[in-house]
Amino acid sequence: MHSKIQLSKEDIRKTKPARNEYLNKPKTPLILVLDNVTNSYNVGSLIRLADAFAIEKIIICGELTISDKKFKKASRNEAKWVCIEYSDSTTASVQTLVEKGYAVYSVELCHQSVDYSDVTYPSRCALVLGNERKGVSEAVLQLSHQQIHIPMFGMGNSLNVSTAGAIVLAECANQIRKQPSA
Repeated sequence: MHSKIQLSKEDIRKTKPARNEYLNKPKTPLILVLDNVTNSYNVGSLIRLADAFAIEKIIICGELTISDKKFKKASRNEAKWVCIEYSDSTTASVQTLVEKGYAVYSVELCHQSVDYSDVTYPSRCALVLGNERKGVSEAVLQLSHQQIHIPMFGMGNSLNVSTAGAIVLAECANQIRKQPSA
């Protein structure tokens, strides 16, 4: 008789804190800022990622035209475990983060951007992801400490914002988690 190789939900649950403990558990000092990301699936997926990496919070900036049904499907209800802040102004939110000592990295291919994997992320930082069509706004790029990009080796020039967010968020969160102060 073969035992099942995959973990059951009960097996996975054993390694998790109790739900009431989780909300008070310290989070990774990383903030994800969404600069006018408008697609419900993208926002929901990014919230799910924020939960997966137990980051401090996600700030959703700009006008929201989010379908509640699509949002819930994409986030799979992880929104209840993530600190979510809403803001009318990405620039004001980013300026506040800079004033609070966060290093801000905008994910955008520009003249000054560097490969995201070549960056040593500090213990307190914010990642900015831009609008699906327009990217990160110029004003926010000006406030950022560094612009970072994901190298593209195929014929395409860009990735979906939630895919790009997953790649960069994983690198940044894992670096921060390995630091002695995190």
